[in-house]
Amino acid sequence: MLLRCWNRKSESLVLVTLVVFIVGPWSSLEAFNIFIHSYDKLDQKYGSFTDDMRHEMLNEVRKMFYFGYDSYMKYAFPLDELDPIHCVGRGPDHDNPGPDHDNPSNININDVLGDYCLTLVDSLDTLAVLGNVTEFHRAIQLVIEHVSFDKENNVQVFEANIRLLGGLLSAHMFMTDSPNLFGGDLKPSWYNGELLQLASDLASRLLPAFQESITGIPYPRVNLRKGLVDEGAETCTAGAGSLLLELGTLSRLLGDPIYETMARRANRALWSARAKNTGLLGNVINAKTGQWVGRLSGLGAGLDSYFEYLLKSYILFGEEEDFVMFNDSYIAFKQYLRRGRPHCNKGYGDHPLYVNVDMHSGNTYTYWIDALQASFPAVQRLSPDVAFYSLRPELVESTYLLYQATKNPFYLHVGKEILQSINTYAKAKCGYATVHDVTDMSLEDRMESFFLSETCKYLYLLFDTENPLNRQFHKYLFTTEGHLLPIGAKLRTKSWTEEDSSSPSFDPLEDSTSSVFFRNKTPSLKGNVTQPSCEAVDEARHYLMPLRTPYYLQLTESLGLKE
Repeated sequence: MLLRCWNRKSESLVLVTLVVFIVGPWSSLEAFNIFIHSYDKLDQKYGSFTDDMRHEMLNEVRKMFYFGYDSYMKYAFPLDELDPIHCVGRGPDHDNPGPDHDNPSNININDVLGDYCLTLVDSLDTLAVLGNVTEFHRAIQLVIEHVSFDKENNVQVFEANIRLLGGLLSAHMFMTDSPNLFGGDLKPSWYNGELLQLASDLASRLLPAFQESITGIPYPRVNLRKGLVDEGAETCTAGAGSLLLELGTLSRLLGDPIYETMARRANRALWSARAKNTGLLGNVINAKTGQWVGRLSGLGAGLDSYFEYLLKSYILFGEEEDFVMFNDSYIAFKQYLRRGRPHCNKGYGDHPLYVNVDMHSGNTYTYWIDALQASFPAVQRLSPDVAFYSLRPELVESTYLLYQATKNPFYLHVGKEILQSINTYAKAKCGYATVHDVTDMSLEDRMESFFLSETCKYLYLLFDTENPLNRQFHKYLFTTEGHLLPIGAKLRTKSWTEEDSSSPSFDPLEDSTSSVFFRNKTPSLKGNVTQPSCEAVDEARHYLMPLRTPYYLQLTESLGLKE
């Protein structure tokens, strides 16, 4: 009776009290009172979220987005980024500094900026999600008029792919495939596929990074006008292996296999280079030699989106090799990276945590976790050793997706606290600034494009429960930059054969720890594939706090109860 009541909403707690009075000794009642007092405080704070509160937060997110977006358009466009403290843009001239030509090693700036209206392109599908058809049309027209990739700038292949190519493709497919999804017609009468043409031009300018590599791993940077640049061959695993969603989508829209072929070749090369005894990948590899430079293996910066793209590519394109590589990697994660209690979502002990390890030995490599690892929902805390916050979306992304899975109001409260913290500490004169140090809340004068493309979008969708995208959640997939691609036959169909793609045959099941499980079986995305007995989400978590409190454990132990 006690556990059945616990699995219901808090209204049933009075029945639990009666049970304790009848069957429990005084010590048990005392423990229970302690628990009830503590649980009531938590339940009052996190156990419900009214529609009025949700609408209030939705309005606050809308104001946040438009304050950043309007400031960019007023003070920075057509430059790439907004400096929100001094109300100027980052661009290619001396008055508005952009790429640091005197210091090629300043990759924090040089890898992203390319004089191509970055923030506007990255924000296109956010305007669609907000239902602003008028501004979406205006933004499309401005992109067509101002964006050109025929520039003498060196850019990182990964950033150009996820921010620009992804933004162009998402906006194009909204106009051509789902023009009425958000109310009004997203496709203006004058649109004639110009964004797809821009995407094709950009991808063609990125191809030399792949074609000049004998290992299959793309060089990290290209000059948009001249092609490959000799600025080192070291690339992170995520940078080289998070290209398939965008390049594969482009190939299937154009009927040209070259883009998808190059991205798949890179994924296969990285997967084949994993440590043979652990199955883990490092975080930095030399594209010229194929040798690992960084031995750190984890789920954070340098690795995160490679694994994300293996699974999402299977969902989008239906190619079994992508799923097999993901599952093989997931098995290795659980064996070498996971710390805490060993049995899924149940049992005693610390909550699961995935740490950084040495790729060859599996031994713990670092005792800190970076913000990017928050995109892996099992990670529930960040380390104070990493003190800056660049308005990144990963924690918001996981919060939104966990709410979609559970509908637990706890995650709405998390979103509210994130929103309030950004408004309190990161809001500047003309936008939102990077927090340089969370210990003193000092700011850097930079608003990166992913703030509008991802952070605001995920917050908006978290609170806009009736958004058309949430009502058709299973029909769309988010890229690692938060751009949306439709799931369906259009992208699951390719107009070429493997022979046409000039791609060597590849069997991911060769030398695969999951070969017995997957051989002659169709992969399933339901539940926990590596541990079929695990529940994906504990039923009780749909209604109560996602994490059980120590007081609940004390209560069950004092009454001699076990889960």
